Amino acid sequence: MCKIWEFFETMDEFVYVSDISSYELIYMNQKALKTFGFCSPGDIAGKKCYEVLQNCSTPCSMCNNHKLRPGHFQEWRYYNPILERQVIIKDTIIEENGKQYRLELAFEATAPEQRDNIMNLEAKINEGLRVALLHKTPSRTLEVLLEYLGKALGCERTYIFERSEQGYDNNTYEWVASGVTPEKKNLQNLPAEICANWYQNFEINRHIVIKRLEDIRESDPLQYENLKRQNIRSLIVVPLYDEDRIIGFYGIDNPPEKSLDYASDMLQITAHFIISSLKRRDLVRKLEEMSYHDQLTQLGNRYAMKECLKNLQEDQSLGIVYCDITGLKQVNDRDGHSFGDKLITDACDCLKKSFGKYGLFRIGGDELLAICIQIDESELWQKIEQLKQDLRSKSIHMAIGGLWERNSLGGVDRLISEAEKKMYSDKAAYYMKFSVDRRDRRHAADLH
Repeated sequence: MCKIWEFFETMDEFVYVSDISSYELIYMNQKALKTFGFCSPGDIAGKKCYEVLQNCSTPCSMCNNHKLRPGHFQEWRYYNPILERQVIIKDTIIEENGKQYRLELAFEATAPEQRDNIMNLEAKINEGLRVALLHKTPSRTLEVLLEYLGKALGCERTYIFERSEQGYDNNTYEWVASGVTPEKKNLQNLPAEICANWYQNFEINRHIVIKRLEDIRESDPLQYENLKRQNIRSLIVVPLYDEDRIIGFYGIDNPPEKSLDYASDMLQITAHFIISSLKRRDLVRKLEEMSYHDQLTQLGNRYAMKECLKNLQEDQSLGIVYCDITGLKQVNDRDGHSFGDKLITDACDCLKKSFGKYGLFRIGGDELLAICIQIDESELWQKIEQLKQDLRSKSIHMAIGGLWERNSLGGVDRLISEAEKKMYSDKAAYYMKFSVDRRDRRHAADLH
């Protein structure tokens, strides 16, 4: 999980964090590292803040650690001899894992109007994160944050793009101002070459600012046509990194020209929060998948079956196909569980081929179930016959109990129980035939 100070990683101001008791530097953002002559975060390990930032051998005489308290910033000005410039400094205490750290942001001293913008930026970011975090799910948090950013920055559209494993860019989240046409549906599976120039900049930690779309007509014609179609005149796009890997980008369209720098800072600071929310979303999805899916077959489990049946209306027709993989225990005992797993997945493949558009579930070690809502009776029996043919072609046998009802007024549990009884009848018939065939083969062998 990201540390809170990592939200400032790409900010175009100086940010550092130090241990308040030992003065050891814990963190410096990209700009601070570069400005003070470091190549990577590892270069500051074990170094004292006063050594690096003030070129002192002992703690600074103006150190205000004793005045700081969590939740409050103390602001002051100071001429830094290493930077050779006047800076506005904002200090506070933050707590992480029971320890206290000093967080310092240093802004170059600016005109009063710009200085007010910096303070306003800080307030807006804090409020945006506060509002977004009120929501329970990571996806809703992202949607609310995009809306907040869009309204706060006065732009027409805010969005997040995520790069797929196949290298395509997909617009996964979007907010648009009133009267602006949504583009999310049109921006799926974008070929890599459209954003290729952007990703080249992302590789060297640069974000994208296009003040006038016409400026890229010649240098980036593919992106120019893509943006022009969306009525984009200007934009800011910030890369999203998961450690060193670029996972996508997010940005705003058509912001007010006078606030481009202001908006750029705001987007860079909130980028780490966006990434953290995306990672939390992925974790939630993974946990949900593990909770509702059988890991071997990727069919639903009993929990998923219950969720599926919640959508069933009593007046809808229902087909139940209850299956049992015969001989699984013998295969496990004779050949090992890897062969047993192969038998299970092969049987599931046959079930998916016939009933793939319906609800499929593994409800026991060798028991599979297809729940077919709103299926015609003739189609159900046709698919069961297709399933049996596919199983025979793979030399697999499953006992099958099929059942169709015009509605489920008598209760779904009863219907599943009836289908299970039919499956056991089919299984008993199979073993009876298998036993007779085996006895006949033995008798024939004795005669010879």
